[in-house]
Amino acid sequence: QVQLVESGGGVVQAGGSLRLSCAASGGTFSNYVTYWFRQAPGKEREFVARINKKSITTYYADSVKGRFTISRDNAKNTVYLQMDRLKPEDTAVYYCGAGWVVSSTPDGITYWGKGTVVTVSS
Repeated sequence: QVQLVESGGGVVQAGGSLRLSCAASGGTFSNYVTYWFRQAPGKEREFVARINKKSITTYYADSVKGRFTISRDNAKNTVYLQMDRLKPEDTAVYYCGAGWVVSSTPDGITYWGKGTVVTVSS
């Protein structure tokens, strides 16, 4: 089974930046489409961003478009989420995911990390 471990979460003031990392092991990283989802208190888990196997195509939720950037380094088995101009509404647990095909719903994700907490203060 593929294992995913997120890091980089923390507390930041509104307008600040964070970079999340997701380290993968137990599989061939370049075979997977990779994702970031998030889940705020009392809310369902929602799609944030995805990137294809060779970093050719990216896709973002409207709520983060222009502020967040997803990238990956297959040589390091790592996917990143650069988050800029953070808002209090971005406060959530952020989860890394991986799957065989393109998806924008949690049901399409085969492997999940355990999450990293991002708190944005106003």
